[in-house]
Amino acid sequence: MDSFELNKIIGAVLGTLLFVMGVGFLAEAIYSPIEGRGPGYALAEAEAGDGHGGAAAEAEAPAVPIGVLLASADPAAGQAAARKCTSCHNFEEGAGNKQGPELYGVVGRVEGSHPGFAYSDGMLEHQKNGDVWSYENLDAFLTSPKTYTPGTKMNFGGIKDPVERANILAYLATLSPSPVPFPAADAAPAEGAAPAAGEAAPDEGGAAAPAEAPAEAPAAPASH
Repeated sequence: MDSFELNKIIGAVLGTLLFVMGVGFLAEAIYSPIEGRGPGYALAEAEAGDGHGGAAAEAEAPAVPIGVLLASADPAAGQAAARKCTSCHNFEEGAGNKQGPELYGVVGRVEGSHPGFAYSDGMLEHQKNGDVWSYENLDAFLTSPKTYTPGTKMNFGGIKDPVERANILAYLATLSPSPVPFPAADAAPAEGAAPAAGEAAPDEGGAAAPAEAPAEAPAAPASH
C-alpha cells in the first residue's frame, strides 16, 4: 500500500472522529438542562405576619350599627325569614306559648317576662336585672342565643347575616299596636348590648326555631 492510500484511510478515520465529536457537542448544547433561571413567572409571597392576614382583617371590620341596618330593613323579608321559627313560637297576639314564648309585642318587653312560659335561669336573670328586649339586645340574641344567655335551653345556632337579622327585627316591630321606634341610623350599638355572635337559636325547649331568650324574638329569639 503506497503512502497516498494510507493518507486517505487516516483522513477518513479522523474525519469520522471529528464528525462524531461535533454531533456530541451539538446534542449537549441542545438538550442540556438550563439551571439558575428560577420560575417562569414571579410567585406572590405570603405577607409577613401571623398567617391569618385575610381572616384577621375581616374579623376586625367594624360592625354596621343596627340603626343603619334597620333604616333599610324589609319587614316582609323578615316575616318570610321568621317562618322557620313558627315551629317553636307564635307571632299572633294571644296565640300563646309553644316550645318558645309568644313573640307578639316582644320589642320593648322585659326579657323573660311573658306569662306562663318556663324560662331558663339565664333568662330569669335578665328579667331580674330589668333587661329589655331592645333592638340591640334582640340583635345580639339572634346572633348567638347561647352567647347572649349562657345556659339557655335553645338549640338554634343563631343568624349570622346581619341583614337577615335586621329584616326579622323590622318584622317584629310590626307586631305591636304601638311599634317601638328604630334607633337613629347613625347610632352606635347601645351600651351593654350583648355582642352578636352566631345565629338565632331555636327555642329553649330544644326546637330549632326562633331565638330563645326573647320570650319574643323572631325567627330565632325564644327566651327560654
